[in-house]
Amino acid sequence: MKLIIAIIRDVDNEAVCQSLIGANFRVTQVASTGGFLRKGSTTLMIGVEEDRVQEAIGIIRQSTSSPQEANIKRATIFVLNVTQFTQI
Repeated sequence: MKLIIAIIRDVDNEAVCQSLIGANFRVTQVASTGGFLRKGSTTLMIGVEEDRVQEAIGIIRQSTSSPQEANIKRATIFVLNVTQFTQI
């Protein structure tokens, strides 16, 4: 199992989350502000099986809009190994 942490712009939050949920991914949202994007952002945590990582990243890529400013990134994505997953 993998954990995708995606930091996206607030303006893309609804489109990205709806697209991921529509493809049967479970998404946890955390409002955030930080140095990556320097404006209001949302951090998404998505637990996925390894064979679906590229699918999730593709959905994020397709669902984010191009920013007006040239130096602004659409998303910053981290993919981490998960050694244990428990729901209580």
